[in-house]
Amino acid sequence: MDETLFERGLQKRRETLGRDYVDKNLSSADSLTRPFQEAMTAWCWGFGWGDETNDAKTRSMMNLAMLGALGKMHEWETHCNGATNNGVSAAEVRAIVHAVGIYCGVPQALECFRVAHKVLAERGLLPVDEPARP
Repeated sequence: MDETLFERGLQKRRETLGRDYVDKNLSSADSLTRPFQEAMTAWCWGFGWGDETNDAKTRSMMNLAMLGALGKMHEWETHCNGATNNGVSAAEVRAIVHAVGIYCGVPQALECFRVAHKVLAERGLLPVDEPARP
């Protein structure tokens, strides 16, 4: 394993997902999952997120769109949290979910909204509700 990619990946992963989350993931890895955790940290986070062509906010927005399109809701929740760490606003999350709904269907958008509501509420980032239209 390329230690430079791993170290860069570890830094990027912690910046986006939070030190506690990442360290818990890595410390709970065992002989079955540790090689994957190390490779994923080096490849996805070191190589992918380590490429500075796209900033972290843009990359988070891309990930939400792709994970939403794939219906990978556990990972979508993880990356929704990370996206808020990278400066993605509730309005931007909403716009991403709108795109998921347009290209992947209403049921998938509803799943994304369900998870987004949970994440944004936990972080105190839900927009203030406007009065309902009559």
